[in-house]
Amino acid sequence: MAVLALAGCGARHTASPPPRVLGTTVARCAAGSLHPLGTSTRAYVAVAPNGAVAQRTPGGAVEARFGKANVNGYQTLFGAIGEIVDASCAARWYRVQLPIRPNGAVGYVAASAVTLETVDTRIEVDLSQRRLTLFQGGRPTLTATVAVGSPATPTPIGRYYVNQRLVPTDPNGPYGPAAIGVSAYSNVLTGWAQGGPIGIHGTNEPWSIGKNVSNGCVRLPNATLSKLFKLAVAGTPVIIHP
Repeated sequence: MAVLALAGCGARHTASPPPRVLGTTVARCAAGSLHPLGTSTRAYVAVAPNGAVAQRTPGGAVEARFGKANVNGYQTLFGAIGEIVDASCAARWYRVQLPIRPNGAVGYVAASAVTLETVDTRIEVDLSQRRLTLFQGGRPTLTATVAVGSPATPTPIGRYYVNQRLVPTDPNGPYGPAAIGVSAYSNVLTGWAQGGPIGIHGTNEPWSIGKNVSNGCVRLPNATLSKLFKLAVAGTPVIIHP
């Protein structure tokens, strides 16, 4: 999906994670240990208001640098999947999903550079069934038939996250009323604008729904996409199954 002239929409999240205190006993951890983040009902998003540097290991070589906003002017955020803690269990580094090639890239960002928020939504896409399901608190709340990538330009499978929410200038255009950016890229269309990012969006070709005809994006009927857009906040995990 080559999204160019789109305006950003604000993200909405649930409350930040609770402190690691049980009663009056402060939790203790092995300093430097990696703790996983996320459950089937709660995910985490790390928002970088001033940008961030992603490193291959905590304090190691730089993997990528991010400004406070991406090329579409949308705030920088990462799917947080783990944390490196100190002896008092305070996070020092977050292990995060990165919105870069190759698909599935991960790195570490300093905890001081980001704000951690929680998300209770999840999107799952079944390519073989051409079906999208949105979960809230672990329960399916929206299910729809979708169009997916063609055999020549397949939708990439894997675990990603919503890294931007965008509104096109023309709601009757190829993206419909809105587009949900996903931290994945086409494995085929590497020469496209912005590197060929993948998104979930509406369409001006409603006949395509239920078919494998897209350039890798996931298409929904416009009315359904509008419902999804209201619920799929930034940071929502997106799992694409074969």
